Amino acid sequence: MSRRYFGTDGVRGRVGQPPMTVDFALRLASAAARVLAPQGGTVLIGKDTRLSGYMFEAALEAGFTAAGANVLLAGPLPTPAVAYLCRQLGADFGIVISASHNLYDDNGIKIFAAGGEKLTDEQEAAIEALLDEPPVTLESTSLGRARRVDQARVDYQEFCKAMLPAGTTLAGFKLVIDCAHGAAYKVAPRVLAELGAEIIPIGCSPNGRNINQGCGSTHPELLATTVTGVGASMGVALDGDGDRCVLVDERGTLVDGDQLLYVLARDAQARGELRGPVVGTAMSNLGLEQALDALGIPFLRAAVGDRYVMSMLKANGGELGGETSGHLINLARTSTGDGLATALQVLGVMQRTGEPLSALVAGMQRMPQTMINVRVEQRIDCDAVPEIREAKAAVEAELGTRGRVVLRASGTEPLIRVMVEAAAAAEALSLAERLAETVRAAAKH
Repeated sequence: MSRRYFGTDGVRGRVGQPPMTVDFALRLASAAARVLAPQGGTVLIGKDTRLSGYMFEAALEAGFTAAGANVLLAGPLPTPAVAYLCRQLGADFGIVISASHNLYDDNGIKIFAAGGEKLTDEQEAAIEALLDEPPVTLESTSLGRARRVDQARVDYQEFCKAMLPAGTTLAGFKLVIDCAHGAAYKVAPRVLAELGAEIIPIGCSPNGRNINQGCGSTHPELLATTVTGVGASMGVALDGDGDRCVLVDERGTLVDGDQLLYVLARDAQARGELRGPVVGTAMSNLGLEQALDALGIPFLRAAVGDRYVMSMLKANGGELGGETSGHLINLARTSTGDGLATALQVLGVMQRTGEPLSALVAGMQRMPQTMINVRVEQRIDCDAVPEIREAKAAVEAELGTRGRVVLRASGTEPLIRVMVEAAAAAEALSLAERLAETVRAAAKH
């Protein structure tokens, strides 16, 4: 579907520039209410810690109540918490005000359907069809109401704690938790502490402007240094809205989403609980595919974006899938990617097996991979540009079966992602730089 506003994960952009303006938020709320709750209904709104979140929260609240929808205001909460609470509170749909792993001067609006799942293409198309219309304001007797739901955070914390079997504690674990100064800054440390772990929090002091700044899942360097410095069992890094998770093992080595998928799939298989294939994306490391194949676990690749991973899981009867970035889905436990839930599931494996994280990931050997992000003025279709298409074919011919090449436009930023896997890191870097230069030159024309 060709979308004007919706990307792979809602609407996102620079605050103050279209579409991330107050008037657009009003129109989006009005359109979403008419499509998802035409008879009134209830919407749950959560947000991360960006300064602009207050502004967009107020605009959305006005648009929804004017269109006759009741609003539940949950305040700062991780994206997966809103998905979970949509089901628990019986909301007709949910809104998250967040730009995920982007810095504070960006923001975005994500929408969940009633069951806590992402909207379908058809629902997004129906909302977009109404976005050029002015927001509606019903007569006074039909207006919606708004109220705060402060208990929601506690309910989500209890849900996360249930990732571990009843009676299980994390006593004996020393954990560093980095919340990227984002939406999980309250819930994640409290959940881990209430389960008995000794915690060292970093990235848990949001000021409205420091979200994802040099911390969190996109910048785990401070986490790695802290883990080794304090002798922690493990480090956990979430992103700004809490749906991504990467870990650092006891040696200070980064463990990404592909490796976490391997750990969880291997454990589920050993316990006889693995259902269907594991689903990754075009960007998933070849080493994951090879490691799962050695275990006899089928592996499928979806297009990049958790909505596509989810779709492929459902179409093939699978439950476990995710992305290298740490956006993992386990449909046996959650309805969407949940960084804290992922960390707790891995901690459960560590506790059951008595093995450190470094040992759990040892069975997967990552193929050297280089990713270069090429910034472009406007999105281009790499397959439609002859010089890019020919350069990619030349690199693929040079690699043969020893690696992979992926060129794709980011769904959330004006970037072309150039990814090359090869048997040697130097070769992957050299080939990726050659392709990136071709993309840069073509994008200027």
